[in-house]
Amino acid sequence: MRQPVRIGTALALVLATAGCSAQAGGSGPADKAAAAAKTTVTSCGQKLSFAKPPQRAVTLDQGATETLLELGLTDRMAGTSNLKTKMPEQYRAAYAKVPVLNPKIITGEQLRAATPDVVVASFADLYAKDRAGTREELSSLDVPSYVSAVECPEQSGPGSTPFDLLFQDYENLGKIFGVEDRAAALAKEQRTAVEKAAAAGAKVKDRPTVVWVYSVFNGAPYVAGKSALPSAMSSIAGAKNAFDDVAEDWPEVSWEEIAERDPDFIVLGDLSERGRPGDSADEKRALMRKDPLVSKLTAVRENRIIEVPGVEMDPSVRSVNTLGLLAKGMKDLGYVR
Repeated sequence: MRQPVRIGTALALVLATAGCSAQAGGSGPADKAAAAAKTTVTSCGQKLSFAKPPQRAVTLDQGATETLLELGLTDRMAGTSNLKTKMPEQYRAAYAKVPVLNPKIITGEQLRAATPDVVVASFADLYAKDRAGTREELSSLDVPSYVSAVECPEQSGPGSTPFDLLFQDYENLGKIFGVEDRAAALAKEQRTAVEKAAAAGAKVKDRPTVVWVYSVFNGAPYVAGKSALPSAMSSIAGAKNAFDDVAEDWPEVSWEEIAERDPDFIVLGDLSERGRPGDSADEKRALMRKDPLVSKLTAVRENRIIEVPGVEMDPSVRSVNTLGLLAKGMKDLGYVR
């Protein structure tokens, strides 16, 4: 655990002075007009207000980074951090122009040194005292902190799917950065992809069961539970996640438990670029073939296996790609009428 971040006196003074300057001048017509022009969005329980589009955004993880790059905001990014895998080809040129503040999880000192005017993250736990700092700490410094709507589905109304929440992120970020048209176009494109997968899912026979294997650590597989994005992907594509009875994102299970569920097919996440033992799809295949129980499953014996990029199993701007791979894989396996 890192020690709690201590804000430098000079930096705190600068931020405090800036805050006082913004409040000076009373409440004349100009101030009322400025207040009316503010953009306000709600992010996981916090209202974030912006007098003008941010110019120095810092992202805390790869998913947030790729979303801003997809929205064409390279020139508004003061830094990125926490790269899990190699940046995909479509983002590499833009990513090369953005400072990498930390290839892993950023510290509070590194974040503050970048003087951000907004911080964007896919996951709430990245805002911690021993990481970037809490959202409350950043708010006290007049630095708004955005968290993906996927992290707080209970605040988005009943019936919202993880993809609906991703589209909500695009809308919010479009408002914040003043790129509403780009955000709307991205949401429309991805909504069409989801609808296409759902149309194929409506033609699936007998709703097959699937196990999603994300990673293997010390020999134990981690699979998609009820609250993970692949559960929603399964439903959209006409399948049923075999571990929907587990109210977690990525529970650790045993190979015996997977054998007991006896899935009709298996999805393997390929995290080979991360480089840990058991990360690659090939390693996962080898482990399943060696296991005395899993090796006897029809899904393994008949190679009823679909491979997808592991990073796309988490909610991100690239998740619709894996949804498409799932739909295509199920068609190739003969599940679509």
